[in-house]
Amino acid sequence: MIRVQNIKKSFDDTQVLKGIDFTFETGKTNLIIGRSGAGKTVLLKILVGLFKPTEGHVFYHDLDVCCLSKNDLREIRNDVGMLFQGNALFDSLTIEENIRFPLDMFTRKTLKEKRAKVDECLERVSLAGINNKFPSEISGGMQKRVGIARAIVLNPKYLFCDEPNSGLDPKTAITIDALIKQITTDNNITTVINTHDMNSVMEIGENICLLHQGKLAWQGNKSEVLESTNETLHNFIFASPFLKRLKDRALGIKS
Repeated sequence: MIRVQNIKKSFDDTQVLKGIDFTFETGKTNLIIGRSGAGKTVLLKILVGLFKPTEGHVFYHDLDVCCLSKNDLREIRNDVGMLFQGNALFDSLTIEENIRFPLDMFTRKTLKEKRAKVDECLERVSLAGINNKFPSEISGGMQKRVGIARAIVLNPKYLFCDEPNSGLDPKTAITIDALIKQITTDNNITTVINTHDMNSVMEIGENICLLHQGKLAWQGNKSEVLESTNETLHNFIFASPFLKRLKDRALGIKS
């Protein structure tokens, strides 16, 4: 569980976050959604520890990470996995070397143990046997799965995903969503996903945080989205006429 309390963040004279209170639950896919400029990425970076809030607290379970020393914060980060929007794979390294990188940096495992762990993670994301390929030799969807394998190689308690479906076709995006959801459930991870993808919202949105102009505008789950009367949520989710028709059809409203 990660809990944020009265999180505010300003850059010079611009206040981006204006007092966010929310709990990201363990074993669930927690989604941060909102329009561009709403503060989603800033909140995610505060959760990860890349930004310090101007005011407020971030609790990993009962531990306030905003008050930790750099050394203590480094230990917490060993429990964190990160899936970047652009995959952030090293082009000059093989797939195995990319996935092994956190093990090389943060563990004292033998090479044999590291390779076994890499194989385990590749198997987990259905990419067994591509160890010696380079990122340029595999598709974008496969690169995303390699990114997931690297993010979970240290058995994290917390998994952060920044726009995991960015640049992917709809079918591949569904596969990535399902994989993240399964890993979250199987390993009882606190997973936080920053996304614009409405399919992700409706498929895996178990705990949703909608930001609007730096504030928490709505919270709920995918089952509550269609029935919500929240105007900000309605305007965000159903901005597309096609999606509006889908909602009306689901509620039995004739166009």
